Amino acid sequence: MNLSHFEAAVLFALFASVVLGVITKRTDAERLRYGVRCFVYFLAALIGLGWLMHFGHG
Repeated sequence: MNLSHFEAAVLFALFASVVLGVITKRTDAERLRYGVRCFVYFLAALIGLGWLMHFGHG
């Protein structure tokens, strides 16, 4: 399997969000909401930092 940098980062975000949701919340509904929120935050940071690096290289 050969993943691009973006695909690997999205996969990491998915797995990290699942783990964070499972270990930090008590009910299934809270776990799901928190996991999805963490995933969205990871993706926003990934895209935002990617654009910042793009513009930083001029």
